[in-house]
Amino acid sequence: MAARSLALLGLCAAVATAAPADAPSSPRDLFLGEAFYFARQGEYFDAISRLDAELQQHRRVDEQSRDPLHVELGRAEFSVGDFELDYRMHQKAGRAISAVLEGPVAPVVRNEAAYRLARIHFEKGDLEAAAAALARIQGELPEAVRDEERLLRGQVLIASGRAAEAVPLLEDLRRTAEFEGFAGYNLGVALLQSGRERDGREALERAGAITVTDEPGRAIRDKANLALGYRLLEAGEHEPARVALEKVRLTGAFSDKALLGAGWADLNQGRNDRALVPWSLLAKRQATGRAVQEALLGMPYAYSRLALHGRAALLYGSALDVFGNEVERMSASVESIRAGRFLAALSREEIRHDDNWVLRLRTLPDAPETYYLMDLMAANDFQSSLRNYLDLMDLQHRLDRWERELDAFEDVIALRRRYYEPLLPTIDKRFRVLDSQVRLRLEQRAGLDDRLRQLLVAPRPDTLITADERLLRSRLAALADTHAAGTSAADGESRRRISRLQGLLHWDIVTGYDQRLSDAWRHLRELDIDVARLQGIQRGYVRTRQAATQSYEGYDQRIAQARTRIRDARETGTALVARQGRLLENMAVAELEQRRQRLEDYRVKARFAMAESYDRALKAQQAKEVSAK
Repeated sequence: MAARSLALLGLCAAVATAAPADAPSSPRDLFLGEAFYFARQGEYFDAISRLDAELQQHRRVDEQSRDPLHVELGRAEFSVGDFELDYRMHQKAGRAISAVLEGPVAPVVRNEAAYRLARIHFEKGDLEAAAAALARIQGELPEAVRDEERLLRGQVLIASGRAAEAVPLLEDLRRTAEFEGFAGYNLGVALLQSGRERDGREALERAGAITVTDEPGRAIRDKANLALGYRLLEAGEHEPARVALEKVRLTGAFSDKALLGAGWADLNQGRNDRALVPWSLLAKRQATGRAVQEALLGMPYAYSRLALHGRAALLYGSALDVFGNEVERMSASVESIRAGRFLAALSREEIRHDDNWVLRLRTLPDAPETYYLMDLMAANDFQSSLRNYLDLMDLQHRLDRWERELDAFEDVIALRRRYYEPLLPTIDKRFRVLDSQVRLRLEQRAGLDDRLRQLLVAPRPDTLITADERLLRSRLAALADTHAAGTSAADGESRRRISRLQGLLHWDIVTGYDQRLSDAWRHLRELDIDVARLQGIQRGYVRTRQAATQSYEGYDQRIAQARTRIRDARETGTALVARQGRLLENMAVAELEQRRQRLEDYRVKARFAMAESYDRALKAQQAKEVSAK
């Protein structure tokens, strides 16, 4: 049993050391950085939802290489698994990491995925799957998880009953400063389980003597000393056990059991007066702990062994009063839990916004059931169920907020409709007039382009004459007609001059054709700039017109579908909250009933012991009176 209890303590240490490695700072993708931001605030639901949305969007991109996320896609896939693991979504986290494990990735990435998958299976208690995942690691691991992988491998071997195989692995890891305490403690457990009692004790003793400054290191040091002390107590080595137990901090989480064990170590050596010292300290603490309750019975027992039966009887009476008060408090707690006040206390927002909200729950005057919450939460099942209940409540609050946001969206859409609908008909009418003019100008431009292209193939100089030249040629043709029939010398001179001018005009038209054609193409290109700007304005209007319409049209069906999904999710969530709440209440009631039954047994023992102490005190008094006579 002792070895098994040490193994369970080792499993608890595994959870403490299985935190994921911190992600590098400053990710290139903004949405990935936002997910990390929420994760570091402990808002894993928001981190998962945002990163899932970003990954889905990335998969829909045609050219994924242009998406900044593609550079850190492996990191994002890992992060999804980590966030889901932190949110206790072990099954989904396992699928996410398995997808990376089976994908075409680098060996170092595959090894890290195998480690993370093994950690998930180990935390779920699936040792066979954890060992299979660790067996897939071939080659090097990232430096950030290299030591954690070795510790996990050793813990899996210990939990699987192969402690001897874990010893060399943990001995090597113990030389690492960061893992000296955790590896040393697990090494002690492995050595004890493999039958190497002396080496196991020495390993626990070394783990209990490490120099640390952080709280996790102090806790593992206390745990090592506690495990060593009780191991020695079971072996009947009371003085070494007392020395080990006295190394446990008085303010730590293991101080109650350490004080209780130290008292029994002294008592078993016949030093009854010294046993009263740790038990007196323990008896002044909250009477909710089992160690405190046992100390309340141990103190009068020590006094009775000192032949101070009157003092023992009084202390048994005090213990009866304490046990009676605790039984009444537990009965009130059970009734309060069954009335639903326990779950109401857990749902208080003003309590949960405090980092020490669990401690504050014990001080609520209208919730007696929360007085024992700290002890109840020591059980992993209860703590897991409690977190699931609180997460379900949080999801219900989110669903309510999302539905209110849908109402806000509908209000915004209605405002947009009321603003745009009166304006659009007038704007559309003006646009149709301008659009027809634009189309006409575009057709004219297209006609000019076609004519100029024809001139490149079949030159026609007359096509490019100016308006002045056209007018001049018409006037010269009219004058020629006027003087064509004249026979006088003046008419002949006029016809000669007219012919000369016509020839000069024709010369200018023919010789300037190439330059005129070039100028025409240049002016057409300049016109294209204005046409492009005009078309851009036209397209901008079309886009703006579509955006205006799309800002309030087409949302009704989508909002209705979203509202339906939210309501369905709320109904499912309500059923799950009620079921989880009942489970939580039943677990709390069962725990309190068990504690109450134990206190009832203690009361029976205390009554008999008190009666016996009174009887012995009376006999001692009578013997003293007889001897005095």
